[in-house]
Amino acid sequence: MNGPLSDVRVVEFEGIGPGPLAGRMLADMGAAVTVIARPQKGAVNERLGGQGESPLRRGKTVVPLDLKQPAAVGEALAMVAEADALIEGNRPGVMERLGLGPADCAARNPKLIYGRMTGWGQDGPLAQAAGHDLNYVALTGLLSLSAHRGQRPIVPPTVVGDAAGALGLAFGIVSALLDARTSGRGRVVDAAIVDVVAMLGGIAQMVRAGGQLDGPEPSPFHDSPFYDVYACADGGFITLGALEPQFYALLLTKLGLLDVEPARQYDKAAWPALKARFAALFASRPRGHWCELLEGSDVCFAPVLSLTEAASHPHIAARGLYRTDAAGSLQPGASLRFQPLGGRA
Repeated sequence: MNGPLSDVRVVEFEGIGPGPLAGRMLADMGAAVTVIARPQKGAVNERLGGQGESPLRRGKTVVPLDLKQPAAVGEALAMVAEADALIEGNRPGVMERLGLGPADCAARNPKLIYGRMTGWGQDGPLAQAAGHDLNYVALTGLLSLSAHRGQRPIVPPTVVGDAAGALGLAFGIVSALLDARTSGRGRVVDAAIVDVVAMLGGIAQMVRAGGQLDGPEPSPFHDSPFYDVYACADGGFITLGALEPQFYALLLTKLGLLDVEPARQYDKAAWPALKARFAALFASRPRGHWCELLEGSDVCFAPVLSLTEAASHPHIAARGLYRTDAAGSLQPGASLRFQPLGGRA
């Protein structure tokens, strides 16, 4: 089957991180993405991504243009005139100063979907300030939820904010494309990472409203023995997430803790002692022992794997989630799968 976006043409003004990732998401769905790249590689891209070809360019056509030159701006506008959507990730006002803002592009292509990827958004007190993934997640309040009580929050890998923003932009572009095909009118999609992360925190806000998170009471997600990361005898780690009563009861059985009453799962006064008991038990055996005992069961278990280990895990391998490129680097595949409705193609 062709990708569901095989008739969509996208012009991407290459930036760092989330904008190119949004473009790759669209390319993975079949869109024809043309990247307008700067003649020189940016400092952050070079430092973080190395000297090789960026994996975020996968499936795209790359056209180097120096947009400080009027002729190059004219070339870019000619590409935009034939496109369905555009992606840019500059600070607010930069594209306008280049002569490539929404009004300039609309004059060439009134049906264009103009996707804008920023950290803080096109307006607001922080719109012109620099920022990165960690800052955006922090401002939404969600970074605070990574901290156990009284401890400092962990620094997440640069996926929580940037990847969320990329997914939000891709979703916004596709949504606007659907409308443009019936209305004939283009739109600007203002995809701010801080906005998208806050939206994705909806489940956390629901749990908070129920008094189970970010409050004075012990939280199942921070304080309970059945939802946590535990160290093993060999230095590895495992995770538990047995929130449901039936899963918790099965966990106790598999761990041989037959003296612990499953019905008292949410007896918060008992949590500290039971968590210490869990910690001592998991620390007594290597990670492989706990994988053999618990993996694949309904106790809601997974080992904490390195990226290399993850690529060779039977489930990850069976799903084909990672592949090794010509340079020997791991690359994720397209995350969504499509099959014909009601039968084979």
